[in-house]
This record gives sequence, C-alpha cells and structure tokens, in this order.
Amino acid sequence: MLILGISLSAQLKAGDLVLISGPLGAGKTVLAQGIGQGLGIDDITSPTFVISRTHKAVLPMIHVDAYRLIDTENPNLYLDDLDLDTENSVTVVEWGGAESARLSEDRLEISIDRTNEIRQVEIKAIGARWDGFAL
Repeated sequence: MLILGISLSAQLKAGDLVLISGPLGAGKTVLAQGIGQGLGIDDITSPTFVISRTHKAVLPMIHVDAYRLIDTENPNLYLDDLDLDTENSVTVVEWGGAESARLSEDRLEISIDRTNEIRQVEIKAIGARWDGFAL
C-alpha cells in the first residue's frame, strides 16, 4: 500500500481529490502515508480523532478521516465545516463516500478489499482530469 501511494503521488497536483474506502485494517492510512511520502511528507498519521490535518510541503496534503462523520445526521454539513483548502492541496479522504465525492467532480476513488489473504485494490478515475489515467 505504501508503494502504491508513492507511485500515485507522482501524478497528483493541487486540487486533486483521492477518496479511499475499505474496512478497518485494509491499509487506508498506509496508502495515505505513501502518498504523503511521495509528496515529501513523512509524519502522516491517522486523523481519526481530529478528523483532518493539513501537512505543509511544496504540494500540501490535506488528510481527512471521515469515519466519525459517517453516523452523524448530516455528514455533508460537518465536512463543509472543516473549511478545507482543496484548491491548493492534494486532498486524501479515508472513509470517503458520497458525502466526500461531492468535493470534486474529478477524483480518484480507491477501494481496498481485504476479504481474502491478498488485498484487492480498485482505482476508479472519475472526471476529465483523470482521462487516460494509468499507473
């Protein structure tokens, strides 16, 4: 997952949105750490309790953990309250579902399945920004 994140980071630019979904322990945070490493950020930890962290770098990264927003009455409202500077940063959202997808028409949606011994990762490139996307 770390290597995948590092590889993916080479294609990211300001304004990009990456949504990561999968069960607990699937590797969402490790993938986010790989993206961070590729951007020159080494101190990525899960923002479960603070919900979001902004990491300063040449290309800043906003790391959001939307897990605690899932069961709220209006996760969209809480996401809006975070006041994320998505235009000038790469935004990576763990537990990113429909409420997070509305942050950008152009996004990568990464699903991690760990029901078998081997992780299965599916990447959906959505929007014109990602036309021709390949790793």
